[in-house]
Amino acid sequence: MSQRSEPAASSLERIRSVRSSIFTPEQQYVLQKEKFDKFSSIKINGQKYMNQEDFIQAIAPGEDYQKIQKEQFALLFRIADKNGKGLLSLQDFMVFENLLSKPDAEYEIAFRLFDVQGKGKITVEQFREILASNIGSDSVPFNFDCDWLKYYVGWNNSKKHDLNYEEFTQLLKGLQAERLRQEFRYYDKEGSGYISPESFKKIIISIAKHKLSDYVIEHLPTLCNISTSNEINYATVIAFHNVVRQMDMVERIVLKAISESNDRRITKNDFLNTAAKETRFSLFTPLEADIIFHFAGLGNPSGRLGRRDFAQLLDPKWQKPADQRPIVQITTQKHQGILWEVLHQSYYFFLASIAGAVGATAVYPVDLVKTRMQNQRSRVVGELLYRNSIDCFKKVIKHEGFMGLYSGLGPQLVGVAPEKAIKLTVNDYLRSKLKDNNGKLPLKYEILSGGAAGGCQVIFTNPLEIVKIRLQIQGEMAKNISNVQHRSALWIVRNLGIVGLYKGAAACLLRDVPFSAIYFPVYSHLKSDVFEEGPDKKLNMGELLLSGAIAGMPAAYLTTPCDVIKTRLQVEARKGQTAYSGIMDAGRKILAEEGFKAFFKGGPARVFRSSPQFGATLMVYELLQRSFPWSASNDKFEMEKPVNVIGDLSHLKSRNALKILLDLDNKFGAVPKNINVPNFGVKMTSTP
Repeated sequence: MSQRSEPAASSLERIRSVRSSIFTPEQQYVLQKEKFDKFSSIKINGQKYMNQEDFIQAIAPGEDYQKIQKEQFALLFRIADKNGKGLLSLQDFMVFENLLSKPDAEYEIAFRLFDVQGKGKITVEQFREILASNIGSDSVPFNFDCDWLKYYVGWNNSKKHDLNYEEFTQLLKGLQAERLRQEFRYYDKEGSGYISPESFKKIIISIAKHKLSDYVIEHLPTLCNISTSNEINYATVIAFHNVVRQMDMVERIVLKAISESNDRRITKNDFLNTAAKETRFSLFTPLEADIIFHFAGLGNPSGRLGRRDFAQLLDPKWQKPADQRPIVQITTQKHQGILWEVLHQSYYFFLASIAGAVGATAVYPVDLVKTRMQNQRSRVVGELLYRNSIDCFKKVIKHEGFMGLYSGLGPQLVGVAPEKAIKLTVNDYLRSKLKDNNGKLPLKYEILSGGAAGGCQVIFTNPLEIVKIRLQIQGEMAKNISNVQHRSALWIVRNLGIVGLYKGAAACLLRDVPFSAIYFPVYSHLKSDVFEEGPDKKLNMGELLLSGAIAGMPAAYLTTPCDVIKTRLQVEARKGQTAYSGIMDAGRKILAEEGFKAFFKGGPARVFRSSPQFGATLMVYELLQRSFPWSASNDKFEMEKPVNVIGDLSHLKSRNALKILLDLDNKFGAVPKNINVPNFGVKMTSTP
């Protein structure tokens, strides 16, 4: 017994030593005296004193007493009022302020509140009575007969020992987790290992309400959404508890990861990677990271979160003024100006041009076959030239050679650069501007963005299509008509003129607008819904190619009738062939002369051409963006605006001093009961 009394005595001596230690640096002394003079309202024999109300106003200025009630701050008055007179002198106040400055102040204050007899030890009975009396009536009663407590005080009732300071502080550190286990067991009525979201909210409010923001508290039941179940299991509850306990480390890792991010936003993988680099041991499990990003991302489903998103986790009153820095959008000087923006857009035009050229070259032979098939009339002088697309492919190689498959490729490559650049950039621009506040793009705006992109590309597409088609038909004419002169692309442009180059533009719009309106939404949803692209997952080449190719199939085939009409209008009719005066005229004559199936001539070839072409184009475009990112991605980013921290921060220390007690129960000190423990009950005193 003597061996145990020595550390207890040394603990008591160390705890009480602060009472005689009133030395503070000069500036701190001036601040504390100014505060005491400002709030003290009692004057006796020329000396100023503080009562309990004065003391609370001094240590909790501006407090709204919503998360921490006035009665709970009054617990600290009992610590400061060591003589129990109900009044504090300047020396008493400065001793208390000095106590708050100690690194283990919150544990010392808790120990003093439980050590009601001032002996430097806490009996099991004292611990039981004080804790039981301060657990809210709406909380689950604590089971003091649990095995967890017996490990600290002993299993044999006749040999249970009292707790010294070191033992008590260690007990307090694990007490919240034990309460968590007991409350989970209480609410898990069926013993299934699951509780309802409402029960989870009750548990967290009882032990962590003072730390969490109102926003998180309101959305606590949504935690069930991180799994397929509508309930919350024990692993999730423990993970949430660990996140709350490690919130300081969460903030440190978040700020470090954000500082290394170009756009000042991070994903879950960024967080875990930074945590692995910054800590010697792995602190956060994937489930804990899921919980952090679930609550931080409630208003931002993109998965890339900034400091503003993470700031909504904790109650802002736990932050120091230095941490409450407003977040502003900063635009760097080097990224400002019209010239820079022109260069920015030109860069993406260049990437889209390369991607378009690759896609067009890869499928040009198929496009040539498609054009030849669509231009073949059912009623024409002489026999049909091609039985089907395969027959057309063979005959082109036979009569015109392998390079005949690439007739007209030059103008195609010249025109495809601005065409693809306009289509891709207009679609990307409109999609970014039409998103709602949650970062989501409604389907109607996806269709609108794609359709507008298709409409804009016609500026370049129509002249390109006319020149390309006429070059593609030349080989066919040379084989069937003697003395046909070969014309160059430049001759065709000069011969047609500006007006002629836009012949059939309405038909081109009729094809390109619905094509893009179908293609881009399908492509986007294939990536996100089928291949599960997200902030933490980038699609590989195969997945990008498949997404683009599959999206091109319905878009290409469903718009084939529009493409047939466009082709007929843009090809110069030969002798004996039907001429068309416009879209409606072409539609009526094709239907009357060749039947409904004629509208889908070259449909398979169009699918085989458009599907791989757009797959290759979008794949190359996205890979180029990843490999050669534009530095203008940094032109706007979130930045913390620094603030000057001047003055006294002891009110934050007062809140911290109550943190351990509030971890036991959020009503600790606010619901004193009639218990027979000397000197513990806290009463709100009035001025004597």
